[in-house]
Amino acid sequence: MSIPAIEANSLTKEYSNGRGCRDVTITVGKGEAFGFLGPNGAGKSTFVKMLVGLIHPTGGSASLLGHKIGTLEAKMKIGYLPELYRYQEWLTGEEVVRLHARLCRIDKTVADQRIPQLLNEVGIGQRGRDRVKHYSKGMQQRLGLACALVNEPEIVFLDEPSSALDPIGRMEVRGILERLKERGITIFLNSHLLEDVEVLCDRMALLNNGLILRHGTVSEILNKRTSWHFKVGGFSPFLLSWLNDFTGLSITISSGEDKHERDSLQGTDPDSGIVWMEAELESEEQVGWLNAVFIEQGLTLYEVKRKKERLEEWFMDAVSGLSHRGERE
Repeated sequence: MSIPAIEANSLTKEYSNGRGCRDVTITVGKGEAFGFLGPNGAGKSTFVKMLVGLIHPTGGSASLLGHKIGTLEAKMKIGYLPELYRYQEWLTGEEVVRLHARLCRIDKTVADQRIPQLLNEVGIGQRGRDRVKHYSKGMQQRLGLACALVNEPEIVFLDEPSSALDPIGRMEVRGILERLKERGITIFLNSHLLEDVEVLCDRMALLNNGLILRHGTVSEILNKRTSWHFKVGGFSPFLLSWLNDFTGLSITISSGEDKHERDSLQGTDPDSGIVWMEAELESEEQVGWLNAVFIEQGLTLYEVKRKKERLEEWFMDAVSGLSHRGERE
């Protein structure tokens, strides 16, 4: 059996103020991208700091690629970009990465070749010659990503890696992470930017008040609803009641619950009889049958697509009604 990249069993860190996390059990396979979600103050950073060896757990156990967390063998396998970072502002970006290379005992010849490549990859390029004091927060975050990757880690822990970046920067960093994943590097991503998790990650877990509430694959979570959208032409209002009676289904006219959904349901013209219809179905076979019913009734079928639940909706539903410790409690 393959040794998992990350394995935590009832990992716990308790503080006197009630913060921390309790009995967290997860397994992350090699080459997998894992998203760790939760409101501010949920205990996500505490959990990551235990895994990378910065704080000691008060209970449970964990290992990285078979090595106990906190050991030199485990630390040699990882890269880490913390949420809060500060780099020596009197150094250039290149000098900061070179310092991290020396701390990782990387041969100078190897570092000379690797560092310019890394600076280009994270979007710093020639600005690696500028001093850090002239870097924006987003540039410093890119620099931190280069430092996390300088030792060519097998596991990368990223705590809010896009929080200081503009939309273009977030897209560029997401591209970097996708390339890392293609190379078989395990990614553990703490992020409140749910779109990043939705696009990049294979599985995820939701933490609240130090406890895991839910976990599963991204595809399971986003596809758990079985609503379908049908764009049809030739529709008339009286037909809707007949369709519901004939099929025994709940079929409605959909205009979109939010802006994201409305944007995806373009091209309607009720005056011309072109509308989007929505139905909750049990299987793709039922989708095919409903397509046939529409066509038999003289409707023109333009498009059919599954309605996916967005990760933001899942997240809000999961934490709705729960208490949260928040940042200041």
